[in-house]
Amino acid sequence: MLTYIKESVEELRTNITLPSKAEASNLMVIVAVFSILFALATWGVDSLFSELIQIYFDKLIN
Repeated sequence: MLTYIKESVEELRTNITLPSKAEASNLMVIVAVFSILFALATWGVDSLFSELIQIYFDKLIN
């Protein structure tokens, strides 16, 4: 187990490169935009299903 941890730390030190601040900022904006779009899409589908269920139960009761 210790060997695995040592090898993992060594790999992180030698093989991983971090993006520049500009690239990280651009990626952050992209993630934020897609997160907002996904949240809006989820809200829209939820609202649609809520209305459809409300209509269904209104017709079922009446």
